[in-house]
Amino acid sequence: MILRVISIALPPKLDHLPETLPEGAVCIELEEGIPVFRASSSVQAHIESLLTKQQTTTLSAAEEQELDRYEEIDDYLSFVNRTLRNLSLT
Repeated sequence: MILRVISIALPPKLDHLPETLPEGAVCIELEEGIPVFRASSSVQAHIESLLTKQQTTTLSAAEEQELDRYEEIDDYLSFVNRTLRNLSLT
């Protein structure tokens, strides 16, 4: 009998979601039969506008916090996507 051990890292912790997080903020697409979670195009555009503003001026404290929370969501979605992809390979 062969035992195979699968170790899964714990997901990043989300303490808060951005207050501006709209309904439908995350979309699910299939890539080779594997669901992939991504920020919607409207959320991506909003993040891009915050990043562009950050390069040219100082963001307000609320904008910095919002950008930080979007980064946490991105980390979380990346973790979920990696986990699903790795599970599909086993």
